[in-house]
Amino acid sequence: MGKFFETVYAKACMKSFLMIFNLAFWASGLAIFCAGIWMQVELKKYLELSKDFSENFTYVLVSIGVLILLVGTFACCCTVKGQSSLLYLYGGFLAIILILELVMAVSVYAYKDRLAADFDQSLNRSMEEYGPNKVHSYDIDVMQKTFHCCGVKGPNDWSEKPKPDPIPRSCCIMPNCDVQDETQVYPSGCYDKVMAFLNTNMSVIGGIALGIIIFPLFGTILACSLAANINKTRYEPMA
Repeated sequence: MGKFFETVYAKACMKSFLMIFNLAFWASGLAIFCAGIWMQVELKKYLELSKDFSENFTYVLVSIGVLILLVGTFACCCTVKGQSSLLYLYGGFLAIILILELVMAVSVYAYKDRLAADFDQSLNRSMEEYGPNKVHSYDIDVMQKTFHCCGVKGPNDWSEKPKPDPIPRSCCIMPNCDVQDETQVYPSGCYDKVMAFLNTNMSVIGGIALGIIIFPLFGTILACSLAANINKTRYEPMA
């Protein structure tokens, strides 16, 4: 049975499997890269309301995606050439990526749990800075328009601040509404709606990272097995 795996047909079959894996692995890198870009563009305006938010997290996600795309391209060359040294190098790259993806998945879930505990206070703090802090003012306006909500728990939050403010026009159900008329502003608060949105999307991103860990694990085994097979068939006739 062992001799079968040393035949030309067996090596050709292993190369074919590895090439299919390389394409799937490259696609997983593209998925992580797109998730990082989407997180930077779409989720950032909500996440930066939290004091724990670090923009480095999204950059790490994008960087891992780019790394996988580069390694996946390099892998195709290694597979075609069939050089054992390059295949072992590829296996080493995959092992590193495996560790990075595992750390990334754990970090996403850990941050999601911290976000739930912190977001209520952070949102109240951002409301107190509404006006002078242009970044938080913009984020709150976008949040209220997007989620059809007003304040943290409701529109009364604006008048109950330490320094009361009129209800922003981003709370209006219709353009140019009368913000003094409660029937013309969104009645629901933003906290529950935003947290549901963030938790769902952070879980999806963490699930993607955790789910594709099988790619570098399987690829490392396949690349090293093919390299070992090539070395064995190369040196056996010399014995």
